[in-house]
Amino acid sequence: MLEDLKSNNLAWSLRKTEADPQFFKRLEGQQSPEYLWIGCSDSRVPANEIVGLDPGELFVHRNVANLAPPQDANYLSVLQFAVDVIKVKHIMVVGHYGCGGVAAAIDGQRRGLVDHWLHPIREVHAEHKHELDALPTQKDKLNRLCELNVIRQVRNVASDVFVQDAWARGQPLSVHGWVYALGNGLVTDLNVGISSLEDYERVASGPR
Repeated sequence: MLEDLKSNNLAWSLRKTEADPQFFKRLEGQQSPEYLWIGCSDSRVPANEIVGLDPGELFVHRNVANLAPPQDANYLSVLQFAVDVIKVKHIMVVGHYGCGGVAAAIDGQRRGLVDHWLHPIREVHAEHKHELDALPTQKDKLNRLCELNVIRQVRNVASDVFVQDAWARGQPLSVHGWVYALGNGLVTDLNVGISSLEDYERVASGPR
């Protein structure tokens, strides 16, 4: 099976070179994407393909259930590098409907270490229990929880000192919340974007 992957890689490289002989030479020279994608590790959610961007045009961080936890050094390192070094202009937190991590957070089963990782989703679920319980089907509840998780992670990103320091020095930077639908390949903007300290203060003082 690995030989198939190597063959696929060779064919992809040849296609890229045939279409643009300087493609890989440019990639060697610099990395200057305008976007940071914080998404789920789910294999059905290929970040670059979804938004039609080539290698070098999207800086990507992925983990189970697209979390942005303020205590995670991996996520924080990516965030700081993207904001302070690459100077991305947009950070997209991208969840997806049908997320196994979101479902696993609240199904009551024990899976080990991942249960600790998913704890923030259980908190979001508890905080919005009345809203979620009012929805007619389990699928509706999980879809809404996916959205609420994205909204919470957008706030986490916007509350980070790296992002807030960037805003304080006038660096253009916006944080967005999207959800991807596996069923049709489309993203939905949840319209919870935060683009300044003033935006953040307004959101932080409002309902959670």
